[in-house]
Amino acid sequence: MEVKAAMTERSFNLVVPLAHKATDMRTTDTAGSMPGRSGAVSRLNTRPGDVESTMGTSQAGPGIRTSTTATRTTTTATTGCALVPSADWKAPADFTFAELAQAYFDCRRTKRNSASALAFEERLEHNLRTLYDELHAGTYTPGSSICFAITRPKPREVWAATFRDRIVHLLLHNRIGPRFYARFIADSCACIPGRGTLYGAERLEAKVRSITQNWTRPAYYLKLDLANFFVSIDKRILHRLLARRINEPWWLTLTETILFHDPRQNYTLRGNPADLERVQPHKRLTSQPAHLGLPIGNLSSQFFANVYLDVLDQFAKHYLHAKHYIRYVDDFVLLHESAQWLNDAKDQTEHLLATQLAARINPSKTILQPIDRGIDFVGHVIKPHRRTLRRRTFNDALHRLKTIPETDLFETGNSYFGLLRQATHSHHDRAQIANILRSRGHSIKSDLTKTYRKSA
Repeated sequence: MEVKAAMTERSFNLVVPLAHKATDMRTTDTAGSMPGRSGAVSRLNTRPGDVESTMGTSQAGPGIRTSTTATRTTTTATTGCALVPSADWKAPADFTFAELAQAYFDCRRTKRNSASALAFEERLEHNLRTLYDELHAGTYTPGSSICFAITRPKPREVWAATFRDRIVHLLLHNRIGPRFYARFIADSCACIPGRGTLYGAERLEAKVRSITQNWTRPAYYLKLDLANFFVSIDKRILHRLLARRINEPWWLTLTETILFHDPRQNYTLRGNPADLERVQPHKRLTSQPAHLGLPIGNLSSQFFANVYLDVLDQFAKHYLHAKHYIRYVDDFVLLHESAQWLNDAKDQTEHLLATQLAARINPSKTILQPIDRGIDFVGHVIKPHRRTLRRRTFNDALHRLKTIPETDLFETGNSYFGLLRQATHSHHDRAQIANILRSRGHSIKSDLTKTYRKSA
């Protein structure tokens, strides 16, 4: 009698984006399946009847078939299988693997073709599981950062975390962000879902129309800006603000790991070093003590900045009782019928910033004047009955479209068309953009809203 043991064939997806979809990824066996187990975490070599067959066995278990026509025994060997969790796998941790997988998908949304994202995706299951184990064990430490400088619209020092660390930033943001967003006032903009530059411009325009009764009454505006904001944030104050609303020890520890990480201890310099020299020393993170400053360029820094300045927002609304107030990052505007009231509000705001946030106003960017002269905010200029793009931005657009290489002209032209479409009065500006693109051989849509690629 011959006894043959056949390996079962199994197919599964190691990582799926959402937990509720994991039920579609169950194991498929040719000789039967084990109920109630996910194929992503089943061991291949522990299933009864897969390979344990001997000569003379009269009973065949699952996966075994017998033959009376041969005299030799055939045994199929198995190979080891590393356990990799599916999205519905639940381990004793303060977060699920599904949350980490979702953070990965959120992170790659705009970074899919970057070198770091492709390198991480090359061994995706292994990298995610390794990251999960480090976070679960408390051994995770941020990696090296990339430091470079941008020169437009003005020189700034940028610190970019690795793709792996960005996943952790999103994991933290996805869990603790909603509880902070629920507290933020509606007039806080930037890095909040649905509250970008267009939201800020339209909301300020609505406030202007309200206080001036649709431009029929005089009023004043006070525009303030914080000096060297990101590099002057006190991490100790920020930590206290975060700890008030993060009650879970594991999540608070992860918050502290990200907050107090000093990228200056391990980074790679990229780009032209001369560009970094153009950044003023007092605006560079490398010139600050260890307890000051957040790196510009990370989602965590932008989220932490909103938590930091929520103190200012609550002060303006509940102490100053400012009905017409709006903030975008560190730029904020107050509107009022009385210029004297705005001056008093400025003094009280400066006192709050100095005593509670260790911040100060930039006097060179403080503006107090009548509203009908125009308010420059988030790249828009709000004037009576119209909102246009900031002139400096528009002039830069004209210069770039005349000088950039042909390979970049299609994307750049359409990006400027999209920006100009946000303004209520932009037909004349779009016509100038269209004329430049036509002169370089591109066709333009009749309503001046997009350009097309040049035909070969």
